Amino acid sequence: MKKLAITAAAAGAGLVALALAPTAAQARPAQPTASLSWSACTDPGLSGLECSSLQVPLDHSKPHGRQITLALSRYKHTGTTGYQGSLLVNPGGPGGTGRDFALRVANGLPAGLKATYDVIGFDPRGVGGSSPSLSCDPNYFQPIRPDYVPTTKALETTWLKKAAGYAKACGSKYGSLLQHMKTTDAVQDMDDIRAALGQKQINYYGASYGTYLGSVYATMYPSHVRRMVLDSNVKPSDVWYDANLEQDKAFEGNINALFAWAAKYDSVYHLGTTQQAVRKVFFDTREKLIKSPAGGVVGGAEFIDTYLVAGYIDLGAYWPYLTNALAQYKAGNSQPLVDAFNLLGATTDDNGYVVYNAVQCSDVKWPKNWNTWRKDNWKLYDQGYQFETWSNAWYNAPCLTWPAKSGKPVDVGHAKGVPPVLLFQATNDAATPFPGGVEMNKRLKGSRLVIEDGGRTHGVVERGNTCIDSKFAAFLTDGTLPANQTHCPRLPEPVPPSSASSATAKAAVAQQFPQALARP
Repeated sequence: MKKLAITAAAAGAGLVALALAPTAAQARPAQPTASLSWSACTDPGLSGLECSSLQVPLDHSKPHGRQITLALSRYKHTGTTGYQGSLLVNPGGPGGTGRDFALRVANGLPAGLKATYDVIGFDPRGVGGSSPSLSCDPNYFQPIRPDYVPTTKALETTWLKKAAGYAKACGSKYGSLLQHMKTTDAVQDMDDIRAALGQKQINYYGASYGTYLGSVYATMYPSHVRRMVLDSNVKPSDVWYDANLEQDKAFEGNINALFAWAAKYDSVYHLGTTQQAVRKVFFDTREKLIKSPAGGVVGGAEFIDTYLVAGYIDLGAYWPYLTNALAQYKAGNSQPLVDAFNLLGATTDDNGYVVYNAVQCSDVKWPKNWNTWRKDNWKLYDQGYQFETWSNAWYNAPCLTWPAKSGKPVDVGHAKGVPPVLLFQATNDAATPFPGGVEMNKRLKGSRLVIEDGGRTHGVVERGNTCIDSKFAAFLTDGTLPANQTHCPRLPEPVPPSSASSATAKAAVAQQFPQALARP
């Protein structure tokens, strides 16, 4: 799945056997004792936080061997009584930066929880401020890229060479380090963070891939979990090849919902009065951009990347902004589309992309025969899943030749002593489709699933839904859990602004963007 930091399928035709991970800290060699020294963060993006760093073993089976450094952040509790410990948070990815996420989570907490919890963010190994911070090819996403849909043998060959070249560059630069980038490595890092914080148990909030990270932690270290919240859940049995195929179906549903919404407001956008009419405009635009990129930067691939955010979130200004850009292009003005690409679609985040691949490609076995990928993706595309299918395939294609040995997925949930976990899931989440929440609910015994009916936004906590946020706050306050499969109504869909001008829409999105989903 495209890396989500708020942002993700079984290996090939046959699911590899599930392996039961160690279920206690004693299964690891004794770790060196570490302590943390905190001081005000110097990065402007981390204003209001304290920063620290922690050395952990590159290879946790060799605790006194080569060390790497994790970058941490802390929003310190504001109260003097009732301290409840640290709330470790992770935004997803794999490859999402976590230090800034601590500030976002803390800012959304009620005053009573700010008073009693330290919110701890961390850049996982290889990410952001952690060292080494990985980068293989900063120009990999440079526009204009080849079109995603491999309608010719030449296009297919171009993408295969591009993906293989990326994997080779990573192997040449980082070698054996890539053998230690699995989810289980990050989970062991998390337990070292817990120990360095001086706490016997940790509280945890994870979104998107962060749900998989948290569930694996709960499986490996069940006695080290105090309270855990998992928001927008990965389906453990689908990691990772099948999960991406399931995403393609779900994203199609959400982009069609955008088209239906635009049709509802045809008097504003003039794109057509039916979903199919707007869909035709969209895909006709893609064909035009393949032949003549807007502003010299937005070709067919960049166009899909720009509108991908509409599949992740249907709240706030995003749908109006993106629909307006499409309408303006249809009317002969391409600048709003270029602006939308620069704001929402363009990426120079090679660091996040490296780590995304390094984790997913080595977590589990992927099909190594391209014919399997070709067959599966053309099948979806021909069934009408045309928005995200080939974009997602090429995003993950470095896994075909990734230069690290693959592991076996952890048998999530099959460990004794995991306390009740609180789960949140929107029924129309595209990045982590709804069956992931249902499966996680079954695997984590005693867990409670809260369902946002009709919601299309990935990551539902702290989005302004009182029904959701009140249950999140109650659980962190005193452990109160709702009934299993409690339902919450979704937030209302957006309405077009009173002015559909490019400037108005862009300003609204620019203000909201820091709290949006960055690309998995």
